[in-house]
Amino acid sequence: MPKLPAVKDKELISVLEKLGFEKHRQGGTSHLIMKHTDGRRTTVSIHAGKDIPIGTLLATLRDVSITRDEFIKLL
Repeated sequence: MPKLPAVKDKELISVLEKLGFEKHRQGGTSHLIMKHTDGRRTTVSIHAGKDIPIGTLLATLRDVSITRDEFIKLL
């Protein structure tokens, strides 16, 4: 299994949009909720210039039901 690269919030949002997720709403200023037409949802933490922690990224991948390999290909 390949190691996950460090990604920024904008890169993660780009991958989610490629998967069909749309920006649903932004709770406050630091969290963006993204929704898919099939009902899946995930929250992306918005902190400019900082990498998303690996644990948070893995939780997001579980939320959207994709593997590490699929995520890396979409980057």
